[in-house]
Amino acid sequence: MVKLVVRDKESIQEAVRRFRKLVERSGIKKEMRRREHYEKPSEIKRRARLRAERRARRTRILSGV
Repeated sequence: MVKLVVRDKESIQEAVRRFRKLVERSGIKKEMRRREHYEKPSEIKRRARLRAERRARRTRILSGV
């Protein structure tokens, strides 16, 4: 949960801007988008496999093999 304490003499616009940054950094926005639509277990596994393949390819390229 994100908590924001409004500072003395801080405008509402500044507080809202700080709140948006906190929400963005905490990953809440990303999590909301992910949960917005149902995703089949096979799609989750496929995405994880593709992510692992990309990660492996990147490490191979960086290691110079």
